[in-house]
Amino acid sequence: MRHRIAKRTLNADSEHRRAVIKNLSTELINHEKIETTLAKAKFFRPYLEKLITKAKSTDKSNKLETFNTLKYLRTKINSEEAIKKLVNDLGPRFSNRKGGYTRIVRIGNRGGDNAMMARIELVELKTKKTEDKSKLKSKTAKAKGKQDEQK
Repeated sequence: MRHRIAKRTLNADSEHRRAVIKNLSTELINHEKIETTLAKAKFFRPYLEKLITKAKSTDKSNKLETFNTLKYLRTKINSEEAIKKLVNDLGPRFSNRKGGYTRIVRIGNRGGDNAMMARIELVELKTKKTEDKSKLKSKTAKAKGKQDEQK
């Protein structure tokens, strides 16, 4: 019976679970969306939410608090680039949101072992559409200017 057993084990020992969490969090911070099994995505989501909340609370004026936050993040994330992105980019991006920074989207079953796959992604993705639209507007304005000159 599984009464009063709260945590998921992912059929792995604690060191392996810790490594999975570190690797998934580093990759999700770097790429902003990743594909993994549904069980790993559900297991990993609360840890990432806590990391983003911690990164939001970094205050540049309080150096001791910032130092302690960065020290904590270094224990949970593998790469320094991911920590910098988390503190400098993702923290301010989610400053007006109280929680729910990620979403899990089911994408079907994996071919080899029929495991349920999911994509876990940040809710507010950095969109390239706005950059593309501004470039497109400038190109169309230039094209119209050239057409007017030819007439």
